Amino acid sequence: MFVMNPRRRKLLLNTIFIVIGSAAATALLLKAFSENLLYFYSPMQIKNGEAPTTRSFRIGGLVVDGSVKRNQDSLAVSFDLTDTVENVTVVYEGILPDLFREGQGIVANGTLDQDGVFTATEVLAKHDENYMPPEVAAALEEAGATIPTNHLREQKE
Repeated sequence: MFVMNPRRRKLLLNTIFIVIGSAAATALLLKAFSENLLYFYSPMQIKNGEAPTTRSFRIGGLVVDGSVKRNQDSLAVSFDLTDTVENVTVVYEGILPDLFREGQGIVANGTLDQDGVFTATEVLAKHDENYMPPEVAAALEEAGATIPTNHLREQKE
C-alpha cells in the first residue's frame, strides 16, 4: 500500500484545487463571452428562419423609402429594413442618430419577436456618405444587390 507523507498530500490537494478552480473560472468566462456575442443577420436570413428568437443579435440593411413611421406622442419609431430581397420591420423607442434617414444603411441591435418584428435597443447609422458598415455591404452583396462603389471602402482604413 502506498502511503503519502502529509507534506506531499497537501501539495497534491493544492494542485488539484488550483486545476479545478482554473477550469471552473475558464468555463464561466467562456459561457459569459458566448452569451454576450452579437451575431449579425440580414433580413433574408431572418425571413429564412436563421435568426434566433431567444437572444439579441444585430440586423443590418437599408431603410426602405417611405417606411418610417413616428409616434407623435413618444420617441417610438418603426421602419422597414431591406437587403433588397426581403424586408423586416424594426421598432425602436429612443432618439435616432442624426444621420438616420430613408435609403440609409444602418445596423441595429435587439431581439426578434414571434411575429418577425425586430425590437431594437440601439440603432447605428453610417458616419458619412461614403461608408457602409461591412456587415451591411456583405449582406447586400449576398442578396445580389448592386452597391454603389462610393459605399465601399477598403477594410484596412
